[in-house]
Amino acid sequence: MMESELTLPINSNRDHLLGPQKAPVTLLEYGDYECPYCKQANLIVANTVQQFGNKMRFAFRNFPLSQIHPHAQHAAEAAECAGAQNKFWEMHDILYENQQALEDENLLEYAKVLELDMSRFQDDFYNHTFALRVRQDFLSGIRSGVNGTPTFYINGMRYNDSWDQETLTKTLRDIINKNV
Repeated sequence: MMESELTLPINSNRDHLLGPQKAPVTLLEYGDYECPYCKQANLIVANTVQQFGNKMRFAFRNFPLSQIHPHAQHAAEAAECAGAQNKFWEMHDILYENQQALEDENLLEYAKVLELDMSRFQDDFYNHTFALRVRQDFLSGIRSGVNGTPTFYINGMRYNDSWDQETLTKTLRDIINKNV
């Protein structure tokens, strides 16, 4: 399969990022909070981010597969609502940890656990303030060739190899060693 390039470059003003801007390697995931494979990938990515420290940057974009995951869209919007209060990554992790409980009332409970401003969260959530943002992520994924989740890009190029811990770690280490 041909490698495809990311059509919407990573932007620190737009994307949710972990790690330094000048890291030699950037891993981007298009993910769905209701996808069981994305839940597995979340654990692998968390280990990888911890392992590589400041040599790696991680970005996450929403790719809710709403036709097969009926709660994915609202979960993505809840993550963005939390992000507006600087708690994106905390909500991101809670959503994956509680993947079997993504009803709207669960999402509100997670916002309370994170001690978000509930009036602001509910206003953003029920008014679908971030639905367009989620849609933009989704469309950028489509334009970049994403057709399932999780889909990864490394330094702007689609990563088509296995994303198991060993393979992903070796690939990232090789890229880091080339760029050092």
